[in-house]
Amino acid sequence: MIGRIVNFRGGRRTHHTNQMVLELNDEISSKKENLVRLMGKKVTYKAKTHDIIGTVTRIHGKRGVVARFNRGMPGQAIGAEVEIISEIGKQ
Repeated sequence: MIGRIVNFRGGRRTHHTNQMVLELNDEISSKKENLVRLMGKKVTYKAKTHDIIGTVTRIHGKRGVVARFNRGMPGQAIGAEVEIISEIGKQ
């Protein structure tokens, strides 16, 4: 399953560099029940040299989820695609 990074999670004066807001396509995100099933799933961002792994932590709005990554994400990740996988071995 493919998602797109929209932005860092943040507020008026802060942003959390290891938490990103992800937007999913309309088929998956049309119902809240489908988004709830994504909680706890692994997310991978593929950089040129390595992969950054995270976890879906909560729902964000009507079509998005928040993912928390192991380390801070680079600014170049905004707008990039991420892969949401149910298990590490499966794609």
